[in-house]
Amino acid sequence: MREFSISSAGVTVAGATTLIFVNPPAAPSMNLEFLRFWVGQSANATSAQQRVQLETQVTAFPTLTAATPVKLKPADPNASVITGGTAGAAGTAGINASAEGGGAKTTVLEDAFNVLNGWLHVPTPPESRVMPAGFASGLGMFFPVAPATLTNWAFGTIFREV
Repeated sequence: MREFSISSAGVTVAGATTLIFVNPPAAPSMNLEFLRFWVGQSANATSAQQRVQLETQVTAFPTLTAATPVKLKPADPNASVITGGTAGAAGTAGINASAEGGGAKTTVLEDAFNVLNGWLHVPTPPESRVMPAGFASGLGMFFPVAPATLTNWAFGTIFREV
């Protein structure tokens, strides 16, 4: 299987922020099946609750720092159909939005976690999120409220191209 990760660590977030945003490629191409999401923080030892959401967003997309997916299978001869991008366009991925864009967000999963423990979401196969090629929305992991501590966040996702 063609599996990839997008992750970052030591990140300072600007408040309510899209941490990761992946927009599937134009059709016909590979669909994206999301297998895992995680968030953690290492700036201090103070207990605090933090909300997190998985959501879809239509244009206008967030302004991001480009993030290129990394192969999980080194022998895979192919690069991902997703490339790093800053504008949330089809077939791109980015992290740590500096602006959220005006597109409508639709929450598909709402959760909260204690920052001392971090957050890990590993959906069972019937619950995995598949974003089809040519879909009008991208998938984001989002902090809907600013965290108590803005520094030293680590987060990521693993997806499969199917």
